[in-house]
Amino acid sequence: MAEYINIRGQSIEVVASDPANPTIGQIWYNSTSNTLKGESYAAGAWASGGNMSTARSSLASASNATQDAALAVGGYNNLTATEEYDGSTWTAGGALGTGRHDLAGAGTQTAGLVAGGTSNTTATEEYNGSAWTAGGALGTGRNYAGSCGTQTAALAFGGFPTGTTATEEYDGASWTAGGSLTTPTRSAAGAGIQTAALAIAGFDTGVPGVIASTEEYNGSTWTAGGNVNTARTWASGAGIQTSALVFGGEALPSPTITAATEEYDGTSWTNVASLSAVKELLGGAGSTSQGIAFAGRNTTVNLATTEEWTGAGPVTKTITAS
Repeated sequence: MAEYINIRGQSIEVVASDPANPTIGQIWYNSTSNTLKGESYAAGAWASGGNMSTARSSLASASNATQDAALAVGGYNNLTATEEYDGSTWTAGGALGTGRHDLAGAGTQTAGLVAGGTSNTTATEEYNGSAWTAGGALGTGRNYAGSCGTQTAALAFGGFPTGTTATEEYDGASWTAGGSLTTPTRSAAGAGIQTAALAIAGFDTGVPGVIASTEEYNGSTWTAGGNVNTARTWASGAGIQTSALVFGGEALPSPTITAATEEYDGTSWTNVASLSAVKELLGGAGSTSQGIAFAGRNTTVNLATTEEWTGAGPVTKTITAS
């Protein structure tokens, strides 16, 4: 203790229980557990969650859902199955009216939305937490569209097979044209809301290839954002325009499936802890503090695994002799 006083100019506080709101660098001795503890700053990390009932890839996820209330919808090959996550376990939800894969998703677990998919359909369906019903048709039928937003304010952008730049906005009843992407892109990851969205990486169908670009949408116009460090397609995203994640996907040289995860601050992307396994065509939702990645494909095998992201932040640690 004398050494600590000489170094820090103060003695170690002795308490019966850990402080409710410790500050970074604070150290104390817990007399109940007989342990020396301190508050530090931990890096973000992925941890295993509960497995899905049905392994799948090319699925849709409710993009604005949370880590403990996620939604997985459809998937290869034309699945109708929906599954709901409660933070530990996946359970069956209502079946889609039209089975499909490569579809766009938005909303939450109790107010979900899917659109497009197999055979470039224009079909849209809305979820109320138990059943799917028909919504307004897309103006441009497409698959591999990027998407984000809520059930009553969703965004769908890009897609295949024509390599469209078209963006459409949903108001809970019908889709209308929005501002065009600057690059004809399919399989971009999406994050954010209708008026503050991100289109992350993907595949440029104008000059074919996996790309690293990010585009930002303000409700009417797309403009360039910071490039991701790992160019990729078939990735998934989470978060908001100024605080987003992108993870997994197919990177260069194609077809290299990646586990790389990056975090966006509204200007630039930073590499953070990778997924535990490489995967593409996966689902994702949540935020930079609590994200979730599920299902997808590892080379040729569809996956049922779930990973949960805990972002960087304060953490209480027990101090032991080194």
